[in-house]
Amino acid sequence: MPGNGRDGSIVTETVLVTGAAGTVGALLRPRLARPGRRLRLLDRAEQPPAGPGEQVELVTASVTDLAAMTAACRGAAALIHLGGISREAPWEQILAVNIDGTRTVLEAARLAGVPRVILASSNHAVGMRPVSDAGDAGFPAESTPRPDTYYGVSKVAVEALGSLYHDRFGLDVVCIRIGSCFPEPPGIRGLATWLSPDDGARLFEACLSAPSPGFRVVWGASANTRGHYSLAEARALGYSPRDDAERFAERILAESSPAPGDELLGGGFTTTPVGEPN
Repeated sequence: MPGNGRDGSIVTETVLVTGAAGTVGALLRPRLARPGRRLRLLDRAEQPPAGPGEQVELVTASVTDLAAMTAACRGAAALIHLGGISREAPWEQILAVNIDGTRTVLEAARLAGVPRVILASSNHAVGMRPVSDAGDAGFPAESTPRPDTYYGVSKVAVEALGSLYHDRFGLDVVCIRIGSCFPEPPGIRGLATWLSPDDGARLFEACLSAPSPGFRVVWGASANTRGHYSLAEARALGYSPRDDAERFAERILAESSPAPGDELLGGGFTTTPVGEPN
């Protein structure tokens, strides 16, 4: 329902973002701002207060709390789920936060009537695939799972839960297998996996606005010259990337060396001990 914004303007839609204080959430916050849109930003951590004219609502809650999540979902037109543990961790933590937490988020969306959910998946869901297998077209977005860590396993589960909630309950669910979303590519591997913050916003915007996407899995990456992900599936939703990590290549190649694991999609996650924080 429309309502009044902080500056008296009319708000026509609310988008709930979990994990809003994290790296990707903080990068998206200013880039997803639109006239008539309120961003409901949820995290356990403290968040910066709304700036002048910024249409945001801050919520302190955990993605593992069904009652709090259901309350946060009420009135939202869409939900972007970024919340969770973003690195390798002990199984009990991964299970509680990333897997049970995602089930809680989807159940809250169902109970509150949120019609569309965008789930942050990861390249680590398929991290043990050799980069050399990409081929000219790149890895398809729905490449079958080959997780590299418990974290990667959790992202496989995230996608499976999204599929279930679409097929059984009718939610539109788009899973984004994010590569490396940072202001600049992180090292040599990042020249292939980088998702620029601006392209990240373009991709999430496409996922929010595509008509009736059903259930989809897409790669989250920029139009990188050295990329090995297929962007055809994301482009089909209306994504039009504009950035290329190649503009950083000369400096990165001069300053960096290939790292252990770079021959696999998951990079360093493929060599970290399973269950140990990295």
